[in-house]
Amino acid sequence: MKHIKKILLAVTVLMVLAAGTANAQKYCFVNTEYILSKIPAYLDAQKQLDALSVKWQKEIEEKYAQIDKLYKAFEAEQILLTEEMKKRRRDEILTREKEVKELQKQRFGYEGDLFKKKQELVKPIQDKIYNAIKKFATDQSYAVVFDKSSDLTMLYANPKYDKSDAILKILGIKPGETPKSDNKGENKEGEPLKVPPKEDGSAPEKK
Repeated sequence: MKHIKKILLAVTVLMVLAAGTANAQKYCFVNTEYILSKIPAYLDAQKQLDALSVKWQKEIEEKYAQIDKLYKAFEAEQILLTEEMKKRRRDEILTREKEVKELQKQRFGYEGDLFKKKQELVKPIQDKIYNAIKKFATDQSYAVVFDKSSDLTMLYANPKYDKSDAILKILGIKPGETPKSDNKGENKEGEPLKVPPKEDGSAPEKK
């Protein structure tokens, strides 16, 4: 399905370009990934998201470790327990497993805490970029603006049509400067972003 969508998108682009050529319309492209990498507020947002991800991942791992201890203790002691006691211990383990899976879903699931935080921190920046692109296209009479970093692969793009730096200027950012973080509260752990475990609690596959 994704492959079909890419083909349809490519066909649409070709039609737009053909129409643009016939009507002498202007078009250009930008690289939103490059633009984002030059925005200090975005770099700060990424640091905050990474720190939260590490913190919540550690919280979940600790709860799984507690469950593992309970299970091992039950395995070692069950021969001494009555059936009623066994049931009570099993129920406690199952309840804790359910709770940690719910927490995992709450933190990392679709529309979970991390998703909401990303929307809160990153979406306003993306909206600013969109508005800057819209302003540039309107002011410079561009009919179409493509995003080089999107799913549509550009086999060749003449650099003179890359207007990413022009967008940065509209955003008040000097393209040649190395962006500096405005955030003083950096992630002190210095740990890389961890991938949350799967819904069943198993470790994620390594790529």
